[in-house]
Parts: sequence; structure tokens; C-alpha cells
Amino acid sequence: MKRNNAKHMCDFLDGTGLRRHISGTSWRPLKKRTATTALIFLLLLLIFFVAALVSAGWIDAFIFSGATTTTNRSTPKRPEFPLQCTKGINVTQGCPRTYPTRLDPTNPSRPSNLTCPSYFRWIHEDLRPWKETGITRDMIERARRTAHFRLLIVDGKAYIEKYRESIQTRDMFTLWGILQLLRVYPSRLPDLELMFDCDDRPVVRSKDFRSPNASPPPLFRYCADEESLDIVFPDWSFWGWAETNIKPWRSLLPSIKEGNKRTKWKDRVPYAYWKGNPNVAPTRKDLLKCNVSDKNDWNTRLYIQNWEQESKQGYKDSNLENQCKHRYKIYIEGWAWSVSEKYIMACDAMTLYVRPRYYDFFMRGMEPLQHFWPIRDNSKCTSLKFAVEWGNNHKDKAKAIGEAASNFIQEDLKMDYVYDYMFHVLNEYAKLLKFKPTIPPNAVDLCSEKMACPATGTWKKFMVESMVEHPTDELPCTLPPPYDPPALHDFLERRANSTRQVETWENEYWQSIEKKKKQ
Repeated sequence: MKRNNAKHMCDFLDGTGLRRHISGTSWRPLKKRTATTALIFLLLLLIFFVAALVSAGWIDAFIFSGATTTTNRSTPKRPEFPLQCTKGINVTQGCPRTYPTRLDPTNPSRPSNLTCPSYFRWIHEDLRPWKETGITRDMIERARRTAHFRLLIVDGKAYIEKYRESIQTRDMFTLWGILQLLRVYPSRLPDLELMFDCDDRPVVRSKDFRSPNASPPPLFRYCADEESLDIVFPDWSFWGWAETNIKPWRSLLPSIKEGNKRTKWKDRVPYAYWKGNPNVAPTRKDLLKCNVSDKNDWNTRLYIQNWEQESKQGYKDSNLENQCKHRYKIYIEGWAWSVSEKYIMACDAMTLYVRPRYYDFFMRGMEPLQHFWPIRDNSKCTSLKFAVEWGNNHKDKAKAIGEAASNFIQEDLKMDYVYDYMFHVLNEYAKLLKFKPTIPPNAVDLCSEKMACPATGTWKKFMVESMVEHPTDELPCTLPPPYDPPALHDFLERRANSTRQVETWENEYWQSIEKKKKQ
């Protein structure tokens, strides 16, 4: 602990009596007085010398207090790097140079041997098409056909070459997320170059690249399917979906967790709930046939979400943390996968997961009957009714499935792991590049200030709310190894068997209903 130097000197002099000796008249003989005076002079020089070292920070003053340990020493404060917006009219916002591009934690608080969640293993599978050939510049150029932007990271800084506008502000918040990754782990990513497509459906069809010499273009997007080779990446909504007033994930996740506590599972509405826009896909319009009516009750409560009306009303009926009041919630795809997936599965309700075509980056780590209940896509109404009947007759099991999914979302999909997934998929991708990325003439540098400072309204609010203000003291989790073929086969077979088991129970249920009708 450092002390005020002047006060420290006064206390030191008073405590030894030297101040009184210097100011008083001595009765000692001259020789002794001369020797004593010399000693005092030397001692004073020593004191002033030590004080100067303390003041300069070379020696900690607490050494002289008699302490024998360093337990009272304050820990260094992590440097913070808030937005540095340039003030003034018609002033172009630039990128400040204060944020570090080289920083390694000296005492990481998380060990480097902490293994990432299991869904990280799919990074190896997504990049497998280029494992043998590597990725050439020509391959990347062929991905430009549908890309919204080209991203480069060179010497820890981001550069972008934009080609076309995306739906809403998907591209903006995707880039914002990548900029925050560079603030979490400055200097950790190698130089890289990639193309990103912000539309819903994958476009790199695997059937077009089955020949031995095929070289598919590497293209990043938010989802893929079994018939495509697009590289999946976390979607824009993790940093906020401004158009629908959905908050950034780091803020929203604890709010949903608190919302779960408001209504105990046994006291929740014992029906399957869904609220969304049915006009984006035929499969959702088909789902509305399963709503409660005068003729049928399929154990569902389905609602149409009118986002235009909600916007006019200030989104007062769209708070996701207030939608955890049912025992069962339905997930169904839209035009492709839906960002609603993570919000639904965070709700402690047993998720009734309508058989999907598409997958995002984390769903491949979840399993039927452990994290969700599979629902047939070609017979939704009967499948939903049976699922709710089963859950209400097996409340403990249904509750456990809902809680397992919620725990997965809360723990394995927290924002720290989202950044780690981004880090690893980009890092592994960069290892495959067969050329050195260089900044093209039309690319511009990008930073948080260039995006957030000129932004307004909800867009700026969400950027500021989700901005990383200091580098992490932790190392990224350790990427698990790829599946070997037998292990991958067993995993996929286990998932398929769980789905078949549910379908068998469902068939038996409806067969018993038919028998009762005939009796």
C-alpha cells in the first residue's frame, strides 16, 4: 500500500526523535556532535532516497510498515476501452488506436484445458470439405455470387468489402458481433478472409461437389442442412434484434431465467404454446390447423404475431421473459431455421420440436428425449396432442426434459461460449487458407466506433449494451477433437432411435384410441 510521501516522512522523523534533535541545543562534546551530525545527514539522505524510490513506484512503501506478506496489495484493474465517439458537426468518425491489438492475459482466470461444449465438435465437420485441399483465393471468389460482404482480419483489425444489402440489419449486427470478438480476444485470431451470406437458406449444394476434384466455395451463414456445405455461424440476434426489440443475448438470458421462476412448472398452463408469424412458410400455416376450435382440441394454444402492430404498441406483448407460462412450447422453422429456437428452449418448458430441415451452430449438441420432444412434420396435430397428453401423464419426466434444455441454453450457450465458438470456427478456417490475406482496394477498416457512434435509437442502444469494454482475462475453451466415424455414427443413430421411440409410443396411443371408438 503506497502512502503520501510527505506525511510518511513527518511520521518517520517524529517517531525516531530526529526532528527534535535537529531543532534543539545539544550538551554533548563537539566531536561527538560532529559525528552525530554526519550520521544524521547520511540517514536523512538515505530517507530522502528511499522516499524518492517509493514516489517513483520502484519500491512499495508497505515494505517499511513491518508487513511480511503481500495480501493487502490491490489487484491490477483491467483496462477498459469504452466508445470514443468523435464530437462535432460533419466530422468523420475514425477508429481509435487505443484498443489493444496485442494482449495476452498473464494470469488467466480460466484454465486453458477447459473443454468446450460438445457441439463445438461440429466445427470439424463443417470444415471437412476443405481438409484435404485447403482453401484457395479462387474458392473464396466463387462464394461472392451470393455473399453480402467480404470480411478480412489482418493484424488483428477488421476490414469489410460490402456487396449488397441484407434483410433488415442482419449484416450490421453480424459484423458488430465479430468486432466484439476481436475486443474479447485481441491478437488471438490469425489473418483470414471469408465471404458471408446473411440470407436464410443455404446455397452451396453438396450434390454439385461430389467429384474427387471438386472444390466447393466456402461460404458462412446462419444455418445449413444435410444437403448443403455452408459453414454455420452464430446469428445476428445474439447482439440484439432491433427491428423486433429483442435485447442482446447477454442481457436477455438472465431475464428469461428470472421469468422462469415466476410460475412453477406444475402451475403452468398445461397446453402447448406458440406465437409467431405464420406467413413466412407453408409449414407454419399448416401448424395453425392444430389450434383449438369448436370441433377439436389438439392441446395447443397458437397465436399470430403481428410485428407491425407490436411495433406501434411498443412491443408490450412481446417480452420473451413473460412467455414462460406454459408447460410446453412449440418450435417450428420459418423460411429456414428460426432465431426463436434459443428463446423457446430457455423457458423451462418441454420444447415440442417439429421435425426440422435446417440446423444452426448449437442445435447439433442437443438430443431428443433429453432436451426436447420430437414432433412429426407431416402429422403435426396428432403428434402435438399426444406429446401434451404424455407430458401431463408423466409430469416429472416432462419437467426434466424442459429443465435440461433450459440448463443447456443457460450454461452451454452463454455469451462466453458464443464468442469461443466464433473464435474456434474462424481459427480453424484460417488454418485452411492457402494464401496470405491482403486488404483489397475497395475494403474499408471497421471498428466499434464507426458502427455505434453514428447509430441512433434502438440500434445504438443494443450496440452499446452488447459492446465488450475490455479484453477477457480468460483463455478460450479447448476445442474438442473431431468425431471419428464410428462415434459420429453412434451419435446420429442414438438421436434417430429416440425419435423412432417417440413415434412408436404415438402410434400405440392413437391405435388404442381407435380401438375404444370401435368398442
